[in-house]
Amino acid sequence: MTKRIEIVRPDDWHLHLRDGDMLKAVLPVSAGLFGRAIIMPNLVPPVRDLDDLRAYRGRIEAALPAGSRFRALMTLYLTETTDPAHITQGAASGDLTAVKLYPAGATTNSDAGVKDIARVRPVLEAMQEADVPLLVHGEVNDPDVDIFDREAVFIERVLTPLRRDFPDLRIVMEHITTQEGASFVGEADDKLAATITPQHLLINRNDIFRGGIRPHFYCLPIAKRENHRQALRKAATSGSAKFFLGTDSAPHPVGNKECACGCAGIFNAPVTLPYLAQVFEEEGALDRLEAFTSLNGPAFYRLPANEDRIVLTRSAPDETIFRNIDAGADGQVVVFRPDIALNWSVAPA
Repeated sequence: MTKRIEIVRPDDWHLHLRDGDMLKAVLPVSAGLFGRAIIMPNLVPPVRDLDDLRAYRGRIEAALPAGSRFRALMTLYLTETTDPAHITQGAASGDLTAVKLYPAGATTNSDAGVKDIARVRPVLEAMQEADVPLLVHGEVNDPDVDIFDREAVFIERVLTPLRRDFPDLRIVMEHITTQEGASFVGEADDKLAATITPQHLLINRNDIFRGGIRPHFYCLPIAKRENHRQALRKAATSGSAKFFLGTDSAPHPVGNKECACGCAGIFNAPVTLPYLAQVFEEEGALDRLEAFTSLNGPAFYRLPANEDRIVLTRSAPDETIFRNIDAGADGQVVVFRPDIALNWSVAPA
C-alpha cells in the first residue's frame, strides 16, 4: 500500500476568491497549496475591463501572505458590451489569461452574463486571433430545461455550434458534471479541455438530500446521478491530458448558505488535495494524480509546470482542516466535508 506520494505543486484552474474580508480570509488557504490559480471574475460588480482586472489583481496581491509565490491568473467577465480591444490589449500585455462566459442567470453573480451568443461574436473572433482561451459555465439557463439536464443541452445548443464557428478558439468546459460532458470533451480535438471539481468526484445528487437538505453540498452545476459521478472519476483518472483540476472553491458566509434561498457554492480549498489522493487511490490511479493536478492544466494554458513539489501522506488529516474559516465581517465559511473518512494529508512544507 502506497503511504507517500510526491508531486509537482498543483495549480487550481477555477477558483473564486471573492473580495474584501472574504478574499483576505480564503486566499491564504489556496496560496499555501497551489502555485497558481485562474481567478473567477464574477464579483459585484464584475471584472469587466482591464482596469477592473488590474485593480482586482492588485487587491489579491496585497492580501497574499508575506513571501508567497502564488500567482493569480486573471480573467475578464464576458458581457454583450465587452470591447474586443480589451482582448487584444490584455493578451499583448500578459495581463489577461482567459475570458469567462456565464450564460445570464446560470449561477452566482451571473446576471450580467451573455443572453445571446451572437452578440459576442466580435469578442470571440478577437480571442481566437489572440489565442485567449474561453472558459464556459456549461449550462443553459432555460426554465423549460430540467436543472439536471442543463449541461447536456448546453453542449447541443451552444458549445457544438461555438466550436464549429470558432475552430481555433481554445475552450475549457469548466466543472463538467455529466457523462455527456466527459464524452464530448474526450472525443474532441486538443482545442477543447475540461476542469473537474473534487465535489463532483465525491458526491452525487442523493447526498444533497440525505437526512434533509444539506446546503453545503449545493453548488452549480448541481451534482448529478451516480452514473455521471462514475464517468467523471473515469475521466479524471484516465491520464488524458484533456482533464485537469479546477476546484471551483466558492466561499459563502454560512448565513447565505443556511437560509430560505441559499447560495450555490462549495468551499473545498483546504481539503481538495487529500480527497483527490483518496479518489485516485480508490480508482487504482495514484500514479496519474500528478498529471491531473499539476501537469495537464499548464500544458493546455501553455505555461511551464511549477518547479517545486509537495508531499501527500497516507494518514488521517489534522481535523483543523475542516474548521470553519473566519471571514471577519463576512462571517464564517464552512469547509466541504463529505460523508467519507479521509485517509490522506498534505505534509507540512
